[in-house]
Amino acid sequence: MIDQFDRKIVQALRRDGRMSILDLSEAVGLSPTPVSRRVRRLEESGVITGYAALINETALGFGVSVFVSVKLDRQVDDALESFESAVATFPEVVDCWLMTGNRDYLLRIATEGLREFEQFLVGRLTRVRGVASIESSIPLRRVKSGLSRTA
Repeated sequence: MIDQFDRKIVQALRRDGRMSILDLSEAVGLSPTPVSRRVRRLEESGVITGYAALINETALGFGVSVFVSVKLDRQVDDALESFESAVATFPEVVDCWLMTGNRDYLLRIATEGLREFEQFLVGRLTRVRGVASIESSIPLRRVKSGLSRTA
């Protein structure tokens, strides 16, 4: 369990992962040495799993996101592993979640446009062994964005 200072550290780093220890210590109200120790402990314990740049996919040319629900013909370990291994090789798949309910997986696909999405869907995803059905949804706009919950 993390305390209030650890939570403040995590929240501050979520806003700015490049924040210096000095700036972080000022933001949370502790001196730099204990903040540095706390950050190291949060990293070692797996609360902080890494640091990354936030990327604007549209600025890179990937302006179309599509959510795809996939149902497999069997829900056994080898079928799940086979699907997950295939999906891991597709750069178009940004997120992949194993789901409960009537679908097995939910994917977010990022492409340059609908033509590229169609090529990915028909040429690659539908050809993955074990895929029984696919349902696609195109989002109109993002209402809320976040990387993780910190509070």
